Amino acid sequence: MTAGVDLGPKAQAIGSDEDVVRVRQLVRTVAVAVKLSLVDQTKLVTAASELARNTLIYGGGGGAEVRVVEDGRRRGVRVVFADTGPGIPDLDLALTDGYTTGGGLGLGLSGARRLVDDFDIQTVVGEGTRITVTKWSR
Repeated sequence: MTAGVDLGPKAQAIGSDEDVVRVRQLVRTVAVAVKLSLVDQTKLVTAASELARNTLIYGGGGGAEVRVVEDGRRRGVRVVFADTGPGIPDLDLALTDGYTTGGGLGLGLSGARRLVDDFDIQTVVGEGTRITVTKWSR
């Protein structure tokens, strides 16, 4: 445990560019606290930034929840992004390398997926999208 850092779940609304920055900062703080390597911190923060921006731009805003997770032998950071936007009509296309509709870091969902250890996406057209990512300590 890192002194002075509350490792309980933390929620952050995503409704502005400033909130995207707050998500990045929160993810970095928790990743440091659970002692992810600098490379893994950077990968997770980069993926979180892309997904937070997608939540804002394509989902019309929403939220992120950051939490510490354990699987018995290692710790990690799990981030859940959720919105009630239009959903993703063609998930296979959206997960294709190089696919972009403009805007973000140019990573797209496929890039964010490559940066984390676990990636799960649930989307329903007209109802929204929920993406869960986890980065584990090595």
